[in-house]
Amino acid sequence: MSTRRGTWRPIAVAAAGTAPVLVLASCAVLSTSIREDDTPDGVSTDITDEPVTLTLAYTDDPPTEALVEGFHEQYPNVTIEPRQTEFTDYVMTIRLSMSSENPPDIAQYNPGAMGSLIPAGQILDLEEHSSAYGWEDTFAPTSLESLRTNQDATEFATGNLYAVPGALSILGVFYNKELLADAGVDGPPETLDEFEDALAQVQDDGTMPLSVGGLETGGVHLWNAVLNGTWDDEAYRDWVYGSPGSSIETDHAAEATRTVQEWAEAGYLPEGANATSDNDAQVAFAGGESAFLVSGNWAAAELSEEMGDDVGFFLAPGATEGKPPVASGASVSFAVSSQSEHPDVAAAFLDYLRSPEAAQIQLETGFLPADPDAPTEGEGVLGEVNDEFTQVIDAEGLLPFPDWASPGMADELVPGVQGVLAGTTGEEEFLRGLQDEWSAHQE
Repeated sequence: MSTRRGTWRPIAVAAAGTAPVLVLASCAVLSTSIREDDTPDGVSTDITDEPVTLTLAYTDDPPTEALVEGFHEQYPNVTIEPRQTEFTDYVMTIRLSMSSENPPDIAQYNPGAMGSLIPAGQILDLEEHSSAYGWEDTFAPTSLESLRTNQDATEFATGNLYAVPGALSILGVFYNKELLADAGVDGPPETLDEFEDALAQVQDDGTMPLSVGGLETGGVHLWNAVLNGTWDDEAYRDWVYGSPGSSIETDHAAEATRTVQEWAEAGYLPEGANATSDNDAQVAFAGGESAFLVSGNWAAAELSEEMGDDVGFFLAPGATEGKPPVASGASVSFAVSSQSEHPDVAAAFLDYLRSPEAAQIQLETGFLPADPDAPTEGEGVLGEVNDEFTQVIDAEGLLPFPDWASPGMADELVPGVQGVLAGTTGEEEFLRGLQDEWSAHQE
């Protein structure tokens, strides 16, 4: 799930608006006919010095507008007009606009929308641009795999490339250092059992262990984090990416679901978690009302400002000590319309996203650079997030969010996890609902 800065908006990244589109400033009109295929007529990395205007459709704000401004500084003759759509309306509106006679040149990638747009040939196949710019050698391989799909858009991490990352995110656990010290917890836990022990110690000390925004996506992030620690990452990838024969109805997924439900029953989560928004959960954590918050890098800048040195960050621990670092993450990614009259200019914007200048913008807006080799030094919790992200990338452990599994998976996940937290839905029923949604998408 993409977080607020990904497909989800904290199921919203991530991984999920309309992206900036480049349109000719000289009032050129886009073609009114849809290409018979999604391949470009030719590729060039040389950008015209004539005035060009592109329109970009997007939903997640930072760092889109800042990146648009940064690109314009490098290419003053290119104007990008960003057009933002609310996340709740994005999938429907982008489907309509990208299939219209006058689509945006660039669109923020969303697997739900692209599931119909890619088979229709309305999203540009970027394989030739990738070869021309050397994107495979620059972007982290795990950040590109979720942006590859077959022509039916039913299986990811295979086929051709249809988008590139504009900034990356990672899911983890924020903790209040002072509250943990008061409860006698000696630093971040290294296993899932140690995490559970820490929750109990904090509760015994009179503090709420976990802030959770179950009304929106916080409950899903909690479940996702525990799942990443208990289930084999390759099996998880296979299921999310639609590999034939995959299933989430496994013993490990059931164990993760039971763990989350038991934590709720033990009082480690507030009783009103399912009526709490993600923002209110973050506010409660920042105010010292709880010791832990499962969220992502998108929250780091605000938490750092409000809590200073009292806030820390660690990856959700695995079932056993020494498990290679893995974490769900996503990107604010961008695709190009196959109808764009300036696909090479649009591709130049995509290429800019891996530049040192873009990396600085990505870091300043609370994201992680699309280029994993870009410097990511930072102080306090921002530095801790960057350090953990680097370890995940080095281990090729960046995992997709679970809503990528099908266009309707987010609608199954949120109420499903709410039922788990409330104790009204057992693990078998919950996982069966997810698998039924997955299977329906594969048919």
